[in-house]
Amino acid sequence: MAIARVLFPLPLPEPFDYAVAEDMVVEPGSYVRAPLGKLERVGVVWDVVDDPNGRGGNLKPVLEVYPTPPMGADMRQFVEFAAKYTVTPPGHILGMSLRSRGGLSPSPTERAYRLTGERPAKMTPARERVIAALTEIGEGLGPEIAAAAQVSSGVIKGLVEAGAIAPIDRPIDLPFPVPANTPAELDLTAEQAEAADALRQAVMAGTFAPYLLDGVTGSGKTEVYFEAIAAALERDDRCQVLVLLPEIALTQAIWSRFRDRFGAAPAAWHSGLSEKERRRTWREVAHGRARIVLGARSALFLPYRKLGLIIIDEEHDGSFKQEDGVTYHARDLGVMRAKLADATIVMASATPALETTVNAQQGRYAMLKLSARPGAATLPDIQIVDMREHPPEKGQWLSPVLREALTETLIEGQQSLLFLNRRGYAPLVLCRACGQKLQSPGTESWMTEHRYTGMLVCHLTGFTMRKPDACPHCGAVNTLMGVGPGVERIAEEVRALLPEAKIEIFSSDTAQTGEDTRAIVERMAEGQTDIMVGTQIVAKGHNFPRLTLVGVVDADSGMKGGDLRAGERTFQLLSQVAGRAGRAEHPGRALIQTYQPDNPAMMALAMGDRDGFLAIEQAVRNEMGMPPFGRLAAVVLSAPSAELVDLFANEVAKAAPNGTGIEIFGPAPAPIAIVRGRHRRRFLVKSPRDVDLSAYMAAWQSKLKVPNAARLSVDIEPYSFL
Repeated sequence: MAIARVLFPLPLPEPFDYAVAEDMVVEPGSYVRAPLGKLERVGVVWDVVDDPNGRGGNLKPVLEVYPTPPMGADMRQFVEFAAKYTVTPPGHILGMSLRSRGGLSPSPTERAYRLTGERPAKMTPARERVIAALTEIGEGLGPEIAAAAQVSSGVIKGLVEAGAIAPIDRPIDLPFPVPANTPAELDLTAEQAEAADALRQAVMAGTFAPYLLDGVTGSGKTEVYFEAIAAALERDDRCQVLVLLPEIALTQAIWSRFRDRFGAAPAAWHSGLSEKERRRTWREVAHGRARIVLGARSALFLPYRKLGLIIIDEEHDGSFKQEDGVTYHARDLGVMRAKLADATIVMASATPALETTVNAQQGRYAMLKLSARPGAATLPDIQIVDMREHPPEKGQWLSPVLREALTETLIEGQQSLLFLNRRGYAPLVLCRACGQKLQSPGTESWMTEHRYTGMLVCHLTGFTMRKPDACPHCGAVNTLMGVGPGVERIAEEVRALLPEAKIEIFSSDTAQTGEDTRAIVERMAEGQTDIMVGTQIVAKGHNFPRLTLVGVVDADSGMKGGDLRAGERTFQLLSQVAGRAGRAEHPGRALIQTYQPDNPAMMALAMGDRDGFLAIEQAVRNEMGMPPFGRLAAVVLSAPSAELVDLFANEVAKAAPNGTGIEIFGPAPAPIAIVRGRHRRRFLVKSPRDVDLSAYMAAWQSKLKVPNAARLSVDIEPYSFL
């Protein structure tokens, strides 16, 4: 008898031992069902060991082995690495890989019918119509056939009894179409061809190879990495490709491009899928039949059988960092995933993250450059609008310069895009009588007014309420007013300026589903929209040929707060937004409204000097020992009361281990000190680059006993400082 060591997708630190029956085939990576306490749970066999002493006779048995190929050794190693790096129990990481347990079993089936070739002895017009319908469609479900033939279910039953049609049980979850390496429609430029050839050779070599694909907006980075995907499909009929995108919305924008290039749509993986769709994708990935997967950051944890290529598009994007549950950055873990799988990884961006840039400069990643747009398209002309010299009129937010440009662009028959990274009508609601700012209950977060729906929304907690007629604090009637602009207010201002223009708002409020997003993008691409007003969802991956003017309403909004990446993030976002203009034969321009024209990020944007801006950022970070030249970790504590969280914070501080070069700041109240009624405190830990900060944090956490009412989370390399 052998012993299987089974890891469960639970916050447990190690696998449990189970007996394996002699007639049961179990190997490392097998998906099994086994008893745990009073329940039976799904787990993964982490190891199988011999049992010379007969200890298995005292162990609970493995109950079932699922008919799914075992999880590969590279994926199990990745689970262990991710657990250590993020200071998380390995079972938690495994849970991220087992997001669809239904995929462990074969597809459910449904009863369909098809012709047998036999003619019934008695033929009627109704039966003739059924046979004609099945002749056309081949096979179908009973209700589908009955509807097509305009008959009752009894006619179908009679044909079955007569032997003319036969029932079949067919799988509900069909395999994904097999992609083909079809020729590219566009001829690559010399730069594109050189980059594509380097990636093609790396993929064919089948060894770990990290690349930074650094190309200006509109330079054809997608076409280049399509060539790498084509090489992966050509190399091995089992090779799988993962393409990570920062936003679900982008999966809609790029979907048709994949279908046109490879003859089949890729498998999708993101939070917007139904359980049926997730089950299908998980099963096909685990069996190795899904050759190309297009997904959000969590797609990194799918159990690929033979992963040969990872693409991280817009690798700089902050949404690759998961802040809830297990905190991780998909780019950083993606590099390790590729290394363990001996795969090529391509990080593509027009504004690479400073961490990625430094890794390329130091030779850890190979760099491929695309410095120009192909064909007649040119980079947009960027102009800084000093709002101190060109202030908007009272009650307005668009400067005279931008208002004039919008009018000119509409007259010329071209399109405009206004960018403001604030949803709703106004980001703050206050009472003119008492001055009270409306906050979400149990939270210090302000309520945002959404005038089109008449609702007040907390975008931090999701709390929603109808806007009251009277102030909840002083009772004054009709005194609540929105302060500051959101995209709805900007759209209102543009409608007053250009009433004849077709205006559309593009934000997560108006694009709640993939179909919503597709429709908005198509209307803009087809010229049905004159002016689009949008949040950061507009900045990534969209190609609008007639868009020639981009206006940034408030370039300073991202510079506020104590975020060490604020300048870098602002530069990246505004560069991406500006890059939407002039992507076809018409030249584009971008007008950026700011009250800080001397800020290094604004000056670099105006001069088109990205490298100069990054050099300044590098020098500052290096001097301060901040990432990527040092390391950071955050510890966030929360409890129902300020007294409890402060007591717990003191205990946490006392338990901190000594460490060479390690500095601990805090505890201090978090900038948003109360969320959902829980009071929050933060520690920030800084260390030299060569310190294993994850191991230090794990040692610190092991000394702590968290009170029942309190919570503690560790974030390695934090991106949010709220």
